[in-house]
Amino acid sequence: MGATARPLLADAPVVARADGWADYGLVDSGDGRKLERCGPYRLVRPEPQCLWRPRLDEATWAGADAVFEPSDEDEAGHWRFARAAPDAWPMAWREVKFLGRFTAFRHLGFFPEQAANWAWLDENLRPRPGAKVLNLFGYTGVASLVCAAAGAAVTHVDASKKAIGWARENAELSGLADRPVRWICEDARRYVQREVRRGVRYDGIILDPPKYGRGPNGEVWRLFEDLPELLRLCVGLLSPNAGFLILNAYAERVSGLSLASLLAEAMDGRGGRIDWGELALMEEAGDRGVGLSFFARWSAN
Repeated sequence: MGATARPLLADAPVVARADGWADYGLVDSGDGRKLERCGPYRLVRPEPQCLWRPRLDEATWAGADAVFEPSDEDEAGHWRFARAAPDAWPMAWREVKFLGRFTAFRHLGFFPEQAANWAWLDENLRPRPGAKVLNLFGYTGVASLVCAAAGAAVTHVDASKKAIGWARENAELSGLADRPVRWICEDARRYVQREVRRGVRYDGIILDPPKYGRGPNGEVWRLFEDLPELLRLCVGLLSPNAGFLILNAYAERVSGLSLASLLAEAMDGRGGRIDWGELALMEEAGDRGVGLSFFARWSAN
């Protein structure tokens, strides 16, 4: 690899489609809402980007088991249940099992559109057993467990003790608790800084930061102010034979192209290719979907 090698930036965006699977499906959408099949339940959650009209009748929507009713706060609100439901229930994506949850911020303990990234990780890691992967802002660990199931040694970092606890539960549920996964409750930026000083290297990095967050010791994270430095530090952690770096963001003012341009700058000198675009959650009918996050993926090959 030449010292002046620049990564090839894809000319056009990619729509990485997340289709339904046995335990999940986007049944219908419209009027600012999503009707979802999630394990044994049908749920309705708000989604402002669904500007079109629903295809199914209102009686079908009214038959949902749970509806999230937002409050004035950002993403906060409460669930209204049509019948008794547990706080958590088992789900699975391929061989990885995890718990769905009714959280107070409309999330379900996993992000179904990320299935497009899970499939990409699985495909890229299976030919490389033993690859070392760093997952920053790892939340409840589904991506980490996808990597572990594919044979990787994973370091999972999240600032929330509760999220780390849920991730460990998911590992037990998946039968992957004995795999080489390190669960680290720490501010992602502090952890990366320390790994750089130690000279630690990884073969792949997953970076999925929030727009805003706080570390366990009050550290403040702001995406637009702090991402460039963190990304540069992460690139310094890549091994000479590293295979990938995934950068994902949900912020409204970001785009796949802006993430790709930032990643291209940080990866200058390493060659490879950067694909970019958005993750789209597709309705089960297959011809309509909603873009929910933006990504840029660097691949060595």
